[in-house]
This record gives sequence, C-alpha cells and structure tokens, in this order.
Amino acid sequence: MSRVLVVDDDDANRLTLERILEREGYAVSHAANGRDALEVIRSHPVDVVLTDLKMPGMSGIDLLKAARKVDPDLEVVVMTAYGTVETAVEAMKEGAYDFVAKPVKRLDLCTALRKAMEKRSLQTENRRLREQLGAVGEGEVIGRSQPMRALLDELEQVAPSDATVLLCGESGTGKGRLARLLHRMSRRKDARLVTVNCASLPEALLESELFGYERGAFTGAMARKDGRFDLARGGSLFLDEITEVLPAVQVKLLRVLQEGEYERVGGTESLSADIRVIAASNRDIEQDVASGRFRTDLFYRLNVIRLNVPPLRDRSEDVPLLAQHFLVLYSRKNAKEVRAFTPEALDALGAYPWPGNVRELENAVERAVVLCRDDRIGVGDLPPALRRAETGRKRVPFEVGTPLKTIERRMIEETLRYCNGDKNLAASLMGITARTIYRREAEWAEEDE
Repeated sequence: MSRVLVVDDDDANRLTLERILEREGYAVSHAANGRDALEVIRSHPVDVVLTDLKMPGMSGIDLLKAARKVDPDLEVVVMTAYGTVETAVEAMKEGAYDFVAKPVKRLDLCTALRKAMEKRSLQTENRRLREQLGAVGEGEVIGRSQPMRALLDELEQVAPSDATVLLCGESGTGKGRLARLLHRMSRRKDARLVTVNCASLPEALLESELFGYERGAFTGAMARKDGRFDLARGGSLFLDEITEVLPAVQVKLLRVLQEGEYERVGGTESLSADIRVIAASNRDIEQDVASGRFRTDLFYRLNVIRLNVPPLRDRSEDVPLLAQHFLVLYSRKNAKEVRAFTPEALDALGAYPWPGNVRELENAVERAVVLCRDDRIGVGDLPPALRRAETGRKRVPFEVGTPLKTIERRMIEETLRYCNGDKNLAASLMGITARTIYRREAEWAEEDE
C-alpha cells in the first residue's frame, strides 16, 4: 500500500486530508510540523510527502530540502494558499513534484498524488535495475529469470571441460554471447575464440576458410593460408548456424571431431586440431537430420552437451533489465541524456511477445533512444508493433448480451491486472474510488463462496 505523509500545522486540515486519502486507499501518516515530519521519514518508509508551505518553524521548502537528503527518491507535493503561487513555483525549482492550491479539491489532490506515486515507482524500479546491472560483470550474460539461471548454472558446470557444446535456440536469443562466455569460463580462455558464421560463406570458400589451403591448391592460391582451425589452436572455435554447412564439408568436420585431425585444402599433411568446438543452430536440427539435410553421425558428435537457449517470451522478467542495459548503452553512443522508461513504456515492453528476441529488443530500445525528446522513453517512442501490443492488451472483449454486472467485474479485474494490482491507479483510470474496488472485491468474494 502506498504511504503518504501529511504535514500541516492546522489540525482540522490535517485530519480532513487524512480521511480523504484513507478513503482513496493510501496508508497515511501525519505530522504537525517539519521537525516531526523528518522524524517520521527517518523511522518509517514514505512514498510521497504532502506538505503545507507556510508553517511556523520549518517551512515546507525547508522540509523539502531536508527530506530529500534523507531519501533522494522521495516525492513531495506542496499545498499553497491563494496568492502564494510564486512560493509554490520556488518549491518546484527545489525539487517538489507538484503543488495543489488551497482550498484543496479532492480530484486535484488525487491526481497530483497518483502522478507523484508513479514517478516514485519509476525511480525505484530504475534504481533496482541499475543495481542489478551493476552486479553484472563486463561481458556477462544479462538475465535473472529462472530459465536463464538454470541455463547459466549448466553452462558454468560444462565450461571447464573440453566437451563439444551445441547451443540451440531461436534467432536473436544471444547464442553468440553465450559462446563467448563459455570460452571465457574455460581453461582455454587465454587462447583465441575464433568465430565462423557458416551461413555467410559459400561451400567452396567455407572449406578453405575452415581448414586453410596450400599454395597452388586452386587458381589464385599464391601462398599458403591458415584456416580457422589453425587460428583457434589451443582455444575455441565457434561454428554459428552449423546446420547451413553442406554435406561435403560436414564429412570433413566429422573427421575433425572424431579423430582430431584435418588437412588444408590441397595439402597432404595431417594437422592436429587442438581446439574446443562450440556450435550453434537456430533451426530444428533433429528435423534436418530426419530429412537428410544434416548427417546423423555429425549431429551426435556435436550434441555431446546441448544447451537450449530460451526465447525472450519465456523469460519476460528479464525484459526490463535488458531494456535498461540497452538504454544506457545507446544513450552513451548517441550522446543523449535518456535515463529511464515511463511506467507505460515498461508495460508495453512487457506486453510484447518479442518474436525477434533480444536482438529485436535491442533494436527497439536503440530506436527509442534516438527518437526520444525527453529524458524518459515513453510509449510513443517505441516501434508501432509495441504500441499496438499495448493497446490490444488493454482491450476487454465482451459479447452482446453480457450482463452489466459481469462487464463491470471484468473491467475492474482487467484494469487491476494492467496496473499490477495498484487499486489507486486502477480507480483513477476508471474514474471511481479505490474504496469502490475494495467493496466490489468483497462482494465478489461472497458470491464465489
């Protein structure tokens, strides 16, 4: 429950405000002066301070300055009587979130507090994300979800061995990054990790790139050239998109994995392959084996240790952390002061299924950073597909003839899900009070018994 501290030297005003806010579902503390208010802030967690500006002793502005030293993320809304708007503007320059004029109107008060709570929540979330990112070492894989923790635990276990590893997962899930992490955690980390994208090279060129060639092996071979197996000696070789390798090269790869030997194109000398092979595929490799596109014996040689990389939709709790990482990265690259996402933007990121996985998320955040005109990325800065997903998530389908009582319940429940259970925010969006939601929930509980 969100906590509000009401500070006013007028007992009647203070108690009236307390009653209003409690009806709106807030947990309310109160103080009659600034010094007492500071004691409350130091001893109890408070989300927003609602304070009068004109008070004996410590003024509202003095309280604002002192309170922000105790909690830098604390939001303050000031109350000002008619004729003191200039003082309220001064308070906002000092860091107050908003002001409401006396006599205070319920709607104005609730709107100001709701927005202040949203900003407080956003600051807390972004601080949490920064702390999590701070705990991630340079080059590490970003992810704290259960599927990623399980994958990283397994990767850590197999990394010290020389066993061949097959990384399987959809395009854009980060298989290349995992291969680099696997190499860094292995006993071969002081040697090179050499990467080959098998899909980007034609068959004839792929063979010579992998194994090298001798002088005169073919027209244009004016000197001997080392292949990727030579360059990776003592280290690791990452064969990305391994299922794109055609049968002739598959045979030679099989020999390397079986016997640890190979020859350069046009050569007769057998060379030792002192490497660890890491392969990756974004295809259904078993289906390729069944159709004859990929050799069964090569598949078994590659499939010694298989790590399945989860798609982003199966680890949605990692989306905010990844998004914050890309925000920091592309803000620096583009020399922009973009610091955070609005709550609505984070909702849109969480609602989208990410068919392109982490790569699509990275591109979306980079685009948003470039287009953003504020210090926060809003829904309007995101790609159209994400905005459509967020709009669709808010729709509640009803059929003709649905009872009004059922529609009301569905609407309230759907809005609560959208607001992550925040009854005050849900009530504000629907134009009702939080008390109404509490009452309806009690009625539903009786009906469901």
